[in-house]
Amino acid sequence: MNTSPISLFRSICLLVLLALSPLALADALQDAKQSGAVGEQRDGYLGAVTSSASAEIRALVAKVNQERKARYEEIAKKNNLSLQQVQALAFEQAQQATLAGNYVQNASGAWVKK
Repeated sequence: MNTSPISLFRSICLLVLLALSPLALADALQDAKQSGAVGEQRDGYLGAVTSSASAEIRALVAKVNQERKARYEEIAKKNNLSLQQVQALAFEQAQQATLAGNYVQNASGAWVKK
């Protein structure tokens, strides 16, 4: 079993990502991802795929990102990492966990279906 600090931290990040949104938001978030309204941004946050996203989608994105930022800051502090390092690891984990057909940002920042 690989128990390096990086491997352990990545596992923790994945667990954090899975627990980021309260259950009340989980269904709405999943629906928004499956409909193509939102996707995982390279900065570790959720983003609206189009600029014409509804107010409801924008509010969902803001709420999830607020919770993510708080968790990322907590993880960064506990592990003596920068916020940017945690965000990069979070995106890597989110990208791996993203279901086929849902959106993620590519290296140039364009939205692509996984």
